[in-house]
Amino acid sequence: MIKKNKDIKAWIISVDMGYGHQRAAYPLKDIAYERILTANNDKIVSDSDKRLWERTRLFYENVSRLKNIPVVGSVTFDLYDRLQKISPFYPFRDQSKPNFSTLRMKSIIDRGFGKSLLEYVSRENIPVITTHPIPSLLLDYNGKEVYSVVTDTDINRIWVADDPKKSKIIYFAPCKHVVLRLKQYGVSDEKIIETGFPLPKENIGEKDEIVKKDMFPRLINLDPTGIFFEKYKGLLIEKLGLKKSQKFDIKSLSKCKTHKLTITYAIGGAGAQREIALSIVSSLQEKIITNNIIINIVVGVKLELKIFFEKSLIEMGLKEYIGKNINIIFAFDKKTIFSETNKILRVTDILWTKPSEMSFYTALGLPIIIAPPIGAHETYNKEWLEHIGSGFVQEDPVFVKDWLDYWLQDGRLADAAIQGFIDAPRRGIYHIEKYFRDKQNI
Repeated sequence: MIKKNKDIKAWIISVDMGYGHQRAAYPLKDIAYERILTANNDKIVSDSDKRLWERTRLFYENVSRLKNIPVVGSVTFDLYDRLQKISPFYPFRDQSKPNFSTLRMKSIIDRGFGKSLLEYVSRENIPVITTHPIPSLLLDYNGKEVYSVVTDTDINRIWVADDPKKSKIIYFAPCKHVVLRLKQYGVSDEKIIETGFPLPKENIGEKDEIVKKDMFPRLINLDPTGIFFEKYKGLLIEKLGLKKSQKFDIKSLSKCKTHKLTITYAIGGAGAQREIALSIVSSLQEKIITNNIIINIVVGVKLELKIFFEKSLIEMGLKEYIGKNINIIFAFDKKTIFSETNKILRVTDILWTKPSEMSFYTALGLPIIIAPPIGAHETYNKEWLEHIGSGFVQEDPVFVKDWLDYWLQDGRLADAAIQGFIDAPRRGIYHIEKYFRDKQNI
């Protein structure tokens, strides 16, 4: 049982736009005062602010879906993506000058945007933690100290105030790259804390006992030939706390299996890339029917996606396997979908997703098959996964049956799993909580 932190309380503010910012806020629920506030649709937010946020959300989701539509869709997305564009990382240089998006946001805030949220959190003199740049800028421009959880491996200039030297924002950075980027944007060293992305406690454990427990059966499924265990048995004994008496031959390992090879495919908040999931199921249909694989399709809170996949699977003749070898993960609210997703990730062997905030979940020892990125920040997340060696860009999903077997046989997915486990930061939530305990002398 993971202990809850009843000694620390903070306002936790997220934004209901896709899943990324709320997924980052979810692990902070234990220290949330009252509840996790959503800056764009919480009951305390004014109707005028809600309307502005809703127009932004709808635009984002529609543009994301348009990306793969020839000509008109791709042109529209490219225009939108330019607004999110992240400048080249090299050469290192001063990039503290505000861009158009930064100045535009300050202008909107100066005209009174976000006043209802500002007034609400001003009622209690406790820390404010945000997982989206707009609420953090809103509070900062109004003289409030605020902590900003960064949700990608690289960020646009809009995350930082127009004048970084006057800003009070303190950043919780998920990786070293973000630390250096924030410095380029003019943020001083004392306002940057490299914590790692806040992953769910229920997938980690207080002392990594949960993630270590989940790793061993996953590696068995990812290494059917035993090539990985033969090469790295010493490392596994050290990192996973396995007994030296543990036998690593195929016969002994097969007795330690806890589940069938399991792939979890996560669809983004905009509902794009659903076709990839259908291609995966179609290619692996024989393995599904012969009970050799389990596929989880995370559709989130989109009821229309749940209905779409149920209908599609029935048309493919797989009705009897729904809820058995094919699971559609759906919930009516995001808190529940995050909880349910965290549960299935414990028995997931391969996470297949676009390189969103889910990229950081490789730290749980999950090898990631990378679907095409949507947006500049996801391109950088993809590069980060490739850099640490825990993610591979997908081959053609139509032929996944062939190339997945090849990847399993040569041990690369098992290798990617341990790379993510070792090299990706995992204890962000604990580092954030420790920061406030130390600050408050608790």
